[in-house]
This record gives sequence, structure tokens and C-alpha cells, in this order.
Amino acid sequence: MPELVALGLPGGPAFVDELRRAWDRGDAVFPLDLRRPPPERRRLLDALAPARLVTPEGEQPLDGGRPVAIGDALVVATSGSTGEPKGVVLTHEAVRASAVATSDRLEVDPATDRWLACLPLAHVGGLAVVTRALHTGCALTVLPAFDAAAVGTAADDGCTLVALVATALGRIDPSRFRRIVLGGARPPADRPPNAVVTYGLTESGSGVVYDGVPLDGVEVRIVDGEVWLRGPMLLREYRDGTDPKDDEGWLPTGDLGEWDVDGRLVVHGRRGDVVVTGGEKVWPEPVEEVLRRHPLVADAAVAGEPDPEWGQRVVAFVVPRREPPTLDALRAHVRAELPPWCAPRRLVVADAIPRTALGKVRRTALADLRGEPAG
Repeated sequence: MPELVALGLPGGPAFVDELRRAWDRGDAVFPLDLRRPPPERRRLLDALAPARLVTPEGEQPLDGGRPVAIGDALVVATSGSTGEPKGVVLTHEAVRASAVATSDRLEVDPATDRWLACLPLAHVGGLAVVTRALHTGCALTVLPAFDAAAVGTAADDGCTLVALVATALGRIDPSRFRRIVLGGARPPADRPPNAVVTYGLTESGSGVVYDGVPLDGVEVRIVDGEVWLRGPMLLREYRDGTDPKDDEGWLPTGDLGEWDVDGRLVVHGRRGDVVVTGGEKVWPEPVEEVLRRHPLVADAAVAGEPDPEWGQRVVAFVVPRREPPTLDALRAHVRAELPPWCAPRRLVVADAIPRTALGKVRRTALADLRGEPAG
């Protein structure tokens, strides 16, 4: 039976070589996130049950390994932004379908283009760059981590395509690349014209909607305000054997969205993220974007908490640049750009906002930051 092989390797040629080697044997690969602390890595290995672990020191067998099905290519841990990570099982057919659809949309020419992978390979946004290049025969450069200087050097060396998150985009010269694929956290309002904003999940094998338009072969529908997806690049199942798709192959994403007047998909956020205050819905990301533009705010997150009068109230978690802003100042700042019910009613000053590796706010961890009002 095919086995699952965990790759505990940094990004680089060795990772790509081991991925190829496992695939050539008919095995599937689980990229282990080396930035996780050792106890968490151990829990992931126990939960996803690979048979072997490859590290820079060599290969070692693991107890309790469970086989994979013939045709399985990857097991990818979800980002964990809303809870414990799950192991998403993607087949070779799904990985190939994703590679073809994304490359067609970006008009990738393997004769002239070169991909740069600089996002964490333990997450589907970074790993898909590698698998996309392998399946389409496009040249590839893989960095061990994002580094602005190294990204510039890669552009000098011929890289024309790169996948980034918003934070990384702000640290490079975007004009150095032909196309930039943006995923993860909400993109900046002033994104460059050569950047495309993607929407997708680990369960969809990376982005499946580009600038609001589904890729070829991808179907999207809205069911009771929730985004549902169907297409050949979706997961086969989770590693625990459960399948989140319905009998017709539709995947409920847990994200709420709608079609705009131009027929493009607009995703508001996770169903559980919306704050309903006084009967009005407040989506955290637009408020966070406004808060980050305040001169005293380095970073910000927004969540709701119970309120006896309003049902919920908006809470702003803020990392200050220097002295903390006052709650009144932040309320006035938000009200200048958004409806009044979006203005926060409580302020919590934090040292850092908990985020995933791709920059998404870990909203389940915001509860740990809750303290006494700071203004």
C-alpha cells in the first residue's frame, strides 16, 4: 500500500527532490511545518500518521503509520485559524487540475516564466507553487522562507511569477514580477495592477477564484449566504476519513459571500466572524483595514463579545506604534470611513496580533488577549 511520508525539510531543492522521490514511489507527502514547536509537531505527526519522516539528518520510520489510497498526492494541514488543524487529502488528479486551471488563468508560458516559491511549504499557498511548476514543466526557484532581499535576487535571476501574502507584498518591488498571486489575509486597497487576489481553501488545493472570477472548471454558488465550491481540484477527504462534501460534490466553505453587480464573488469572511450589534452586521476585515491606517496603530484585529444592550459589541485589539490611541480617537477614525455601528466599543492593547503563517488573524486566539478596557 502507498505510504504517507512527512517532509521535515526547509524550502529548497532537497524538499522538491524528496517530493518527487515520494511521488515516483507512489507515496503521498505531508509537509511538516518546522516553525511549530516540537510538541505541536509531535501532535501533528500522531494525528496524520505518516509512516516515515524525512529530515536534513536522513529518513526514519515512525510508529503507527497509516497507508494512503492509490492516487493520493498530498496531505496538507489546514492553517488552524479557526481551531485544530485537519489533514486535507489531495489526489494527483486534484493537484494536476489546480495546476492547469491556475496556469491557464495566469497565462503561464513554461518557456519564458519561472515561479518563485517563498511562502511556507507546509501551507497550500506555498506548496501549490511547487506542485504547479512540477505539473506544468515551468522552471522553479524555492526559498527556505520569505526574505525581501532574496526575493529581489530571484527576480534578477529570472523569476517572473510569485505567490505572496499582503505583508510580504509591502516589502518588495512588485514591478519586478509579471504576475503576483495574492492569498492569505485581506489584500491592500492599493494593490499593484499585476497582482491577482485569490480566494480558496486548503480543501480546494489553493485559490480557485481569481479577482472574483472562478477558474475554469470551478463552480461557485451561494447557499443561505454561504459560499459553496465544486470542482476537480477539491480534496478527496480529510485524513480522519470524513468527507466535508455533499453527495453532489459541493463543499460548504463556512465563508459568507455574495455576487456583486459585475458578477464577481465577494467574500465577507467566516460565518462565525461577523459581529451582529444592534441588529447590524459588522465584518471584521474592513474595520481592521481602517484601524491600521490610524497613525498610532501598527496592527489591529476586530472581534465581537456579548453585550446586554446591543447583543454584541465590536472590540478592537490594537498593537500601538508608540503610545496607545484612545478608544474615542479610534471610534472617530472608523466613523469617518464606515457606518457608525462599525466603530469599536472596547479597546484592548496588545503586544502582537495572533496570526497564521499566511497572515490571517487567528480569531480563536483573540480571547487570550481580552483584558481591561484601555480607553
